[in-house]
Amino acid sequence: MNKSLARAFVAAASLAPFCLVFESKARAAEWGCQVILCLSNPSGPTQYAECRAPIHRLWRALARGRSFPTCSGVGFQTSRPRYDPYYCNDGYRLTTRYGDHGLETSCISTTPQTVSNAECYSNDDRMNSSAAWRRRDGRTQCQRYVTTRPNIRPQPHYIDVIIDGVGKQRVWY
Repeated sequence: MNKSLARAFVAAASLAPFCLVFESKARAAEWGCQVILCLSNPSGPTQYAECRAPIHRLWRALARGRSFPTCSGVGFQTSRPRYDPYYCNDGYRLTTRYGDHGLETSCISTTPQTVSNAECYSNDDRMNSSAAWRRRDGRTQCQRYVTTRPNIRPQPHYIDVIIDGVGKQRVWY
C-alpha cells in the first residue's frame, strides 16, 4: 500500500509543472487578453465573431468610466479617455471658432470649390465671402472654400492602445 501511495505522490508531483504551464496558458482566455488579441487585428477588432463579445463588453465598460482590462504577460499602454464628437468628409478639415452662439465647429474644404457666379461679384456687399475667379481646366470659374456642418460620431469617446510598443489601435466607444 505504501508503494502505491508513493507512486501516486510521485505522479502528482511530476504533473505539477504541467498544471502550472497550462494554468498560465489558460489566462490567455481572460477578458483583458482577449481584448488585446482582438485589438491587434489590423482589419479591425470585431472582424471575427469570437472578438465581438469581448470588444462590445470593453466599449460598455469604458463608457461607464471603468478602466481598461489587464492582461498579464503582454506589454501594452493605453491613453486617457478622450472625446472627439465631430469629423469631416474627405477633402475637408475640421475647424473650431468662437461665434455668436459660443464655440462653433465646422468643416472647410481643403481646396477651393466651384460655386455660383453670383458669389464672385466684388461690388456685392451682401455676400461677404472669399469667392474669386480662378482658372480651372482651361475655364474661368467662381470658386471659394466651402463650409459645411460636421458629421457627428455615433461613438465619440476613444482611447489609443499601443501593444508591445509597435501596434497602435484607436478604440471608439
